[in-house]
Amino acid sequence: MKTFAIGKQELSLSAIQEIIESKASIALSPEAKEKIKACRAFLDQKMAKNSEPIYGINTGFGYLQNVKVSNDQVIDLQHNLLLSHACGTGEFVPQEVVKLMLLLKIQSLAYGHSGVALETVQHLVAFYNKNIVPVIYTQGSLGASGDLAPLAHLALPLIGEGEVWEGDKRVDAKTVLTKYNLKPLKLQSKEGLALINGTQFMLAYGVYILLKTQKLAAWADIAGSISADGFNCRIDPFKPDSHRIRPHRGQVETADRLFNFLKDSELVNEPGKQVQDPYSFRCMPQVHGASKDTLRYVTSVLETELNSVTDNPNIFPESGEIISAGNFHGQPLALALDFLSIALAEWGSISERRIFQLISGQRGLPPFLIQEAGVNSGYMIPQYTAAGIASENKQLCTPSSVDSIVSSNGQEDHVSMGANGATKCLRVCTNVERILAIELMNACQALSFRRPKKSSPALEKIVSAYRELVPILEKDRFLAPDIEKSVQFLRTYPIA
Repeated sequence: MKTFAIGKQELSLSAIQEIIESKASIALSPEAKEKIKACRAFLDQKMAKNSEPIYGINTGFGYLQNVKVSNDQVIDLQHNLLLSHACGTGEFVPQEVVKLMLLLKIQSLAYGHSGVALETVQHLVAFYNKNIVPVIYTQGSLGASGDLAPLAHLALPLIGEGEVWEGDKRVDAKTVLTKYNLKPLKLQSKEGLALINGTQFMLAYGVYILLKTQKLAAWADIAGSISADGFNCRIDPFKPDSHRIRPHRGQVETADRLFNFLKDSELVNEPGKQVQDPYSFRCMPQVHGASKDTLRYVTSVLETELNSVTDNPNIFPESGEIISAGNFHGQPLALALDFLSIALAEWGSISERRIFQLISGQRGLPPFLIQEAGVNSGYMIPQYTAAGIASENKQLCTPSSVDSIVSSNGQEDHVSMGANGATKCLRVCTNVERILAIELMNACQALSFRRPKKSSPALEKIVSAYRELVPILEKDRFLAPDIEKSVQFLRTYPIA
């Protein structure tokens, strides 16, 4: 098994994907260990010499910042912090996202500006490697003082509290710690705050979504290409000259991809084509491409955050300063996640319109893509399903980041709501996957009415593999399983 060294190099989306796909273990690099130890030693020395209040270290939190805590209560302060802040509710965070949260929290602490003990970070590393996945809930974070509630749930097992997953069962954390011979920690000054301050909830969701969208971006083009051939569209809108004079990167790349998918099709040279095609076909380069450019922007924001320290206060042993600031505020992620939701929803929106065109009974295709329409409804209702999902996405894309609710008795008077944006964005992503699956189902059915002529070899290969799971619809049948099989096909079929 591979081992990835945390703190030796910057973390990227591609590196995270490699860690996940190779099922690599992680370890702190020697450099990270030295930074963590040096920071902790500096903080201990500072505390021994200084009786002045230092926020979050020997004071209360938020509005209680002015409450001085005695040295003999510091350990209780950190312990109580985790307990009091672990008040999440709602649905469970997917275990894959929680593992990403562990990885990203370790990465942030590895910079040596958080004041945690090395043993604490090593416990988190053990959690990741031994697949000790804390139970976390989707609701509870305002995305401003960090993702306080979700991160408190993430950290609870360190002190022997809370629950962790064993398969699909929730188990008491102490039981699992005993199983792996891990002792509950007694957190020192600053450690509790370092663990629950940060943007790792929002960030983990963003990373998880971006990794999923790399495949969805390809499927949007593939499903659109098969739909275009099934609808007897022209190839002209995908020729390079049009895009050379409006060279947005995503547009140019999408046009090139669509053109290469279709250029070897027997159908593109059919005589008697209409002069122009509907926008949902003709403007795929512009619409798909703009969303891809958005993904690039969001990736740049997230990769900056991947390599950042986002707790508070931050400790700088080299300058001797402890600075209380606002790196926990999730605004950069909140805006990016809202933008990402909109970009993803547009793939679903334009896909649903292509589905609508395919079932409309135009261009030699039968109504609802079924013979004997009337006694058979064919693919009438999957379009309803796609339309309902597309409409839900529009509702979900109302930006979370434009909202703010005052908390902590007015001390935290502007919050990002990025956590809500993150969980909504995953719902949008999942919805788009379903719409594209329904489009693929319709597109392959439309193509069957163009036989014996064939699409390009590349597209025919995909259609052939799809038909092993979902046969041609010759008369009405139970269609919900076909949609589910189509979703699974999108998830599992290997595409370049």
